[in-house]
Amino acid sequence: MTIRTIELADATQSLATYIQDIATGPLILTINGHPIAALVALDNADLETITLSQAPTFLALIEQSCERQQREGGLSSDELRRRLGLSTHHAEL
Repeated sequence: MTIRTIELADATQSLATYIQDIATGPLILTINGHPIAALVALDNADLETITLSQAPTFLALIEQSCERQQREGGLSSDELRRRLGLSTHHAEL
């Protein structure tokens, strides 16, 4: 994977041209050498996943959940299955 950078002022080609090139790696846009944006390929992603990954409320909820799990512990998958009345036998792959 090749990571390329370009100054925003020098990015004079069409967006379509830059997007065609991101298959080889991300393109980082900079202003005075400082990154401000990135064009990256979104393999195996859907719009909902991308939207949630940028939603401050969702990210705060995930962080709170992680903190609570560290503080209070969590349930094993076997315990969760037991509580839900599901089989605890794992299928062989």
